[in-house]
Amino acid sequence: MKKVSKLYYVIILFVVAIIFACNQSSDSKNNEETIITGSTSILVDETLKPIVEDQIAVFESKYAAKIKMIAQSEAEVIDLLVKDSSGIAVLSRTLTSKEAELFEKRKITPKVTKFAIDAIAFISNKSNKDTLIALQDVIDFMKGKPRSTIKGLVFDNPNSSTVRYMNGLAGLEITPEKGIFSFKTNEEVIKFVSENEGMIGVVGVNWLSQPSPAMTSYVEKVNMLSVKSITGTGFFEPTQNNIAEGTYPLARDLYIINCQGFSGLGMGFSSFVAGDIGQRIILKSGLLPVRIPGRNIRIRKEIENKKK
Repeated sequence: MKKVSKLYYVIILFVVAIIFACNQSSDSKNNEETIITGSTSILVDETLKPIVEDQIAVFESKYAAKIKMIAQSEAEVIDLLVKDSSGIAVLSRTLTSKEAELFEKRKITPKVTKFAIDAIAFISNKSNKDTLIALQDVIDFMKGKPRSTIKGLVFDNPNSSTVRYMNGLAGLEITPEKGIFSFKTNEEVIKFVSENEGMIGVVGVNWLSQPSPAMTSYVEKVNMLSVKSITGTGFFEPTQNNIAEGTYPLARDLYIINCQGFSGLGMGFSSFVAGDIGQRIILKSGLLPVRIPGRNIRIRKEIENKKK
């Protein structure tokens, strides 16, 4: 009986040791990553790449953190997020109920942070002197109705958020093939339109308001078009002021979706972008922050004359 008893206790101790070791191993990754330290990856809708690049650069300069950005089409980002390739994503939409259920099954409640208002912009070749376009004409063209002012529509990617957005406006489930072209990135769209007359490009406005040095020469060769809404009468550019006033018809909200399930860099980065510094970066980029950063103004009753 004593031998059996000793063997029993040895087995119990062995099992406890294994469980403890496993817990330490699973927690080690979380312990290495805090809200402001460690390393992680962030999935980003490619149309939003410029503004996220700016946010990451400043965040990394302030904290001992390293964030790898993975820029893909919206559909690819969602697919990778659901497959748990990364617990953080930056998108122009929230998760659907079906997508959210997949995380709930893993006992994870996605934390969604709205941080800016972006816009989809239409661009044309600089040789095109007409800088006005009616949204209804674009929708009609997508439905197969010819329009003399549009030779073709150029999208960044068949799986992009801009395609989903425009298909939604047109009431289309599948993007038509006639007159519709697509590449891989917004950079390729801008380059193509800058070299081809009559084409209308569909891009994220941040690619135009804050182009990279490599893209500046191409952006200078395109016009950002003023758009008339379906029910409106005026034409409006996707400027910060027009987005704020709600007059530009193709504005969209931007979100950081954190599905890490622990207090990691997803939480820290979301708080940073939604905080004062992050909102100032957005304001400077030409997008509209969800919170306008405050300004401190000192008023002096007397002006000091330091000259002697």
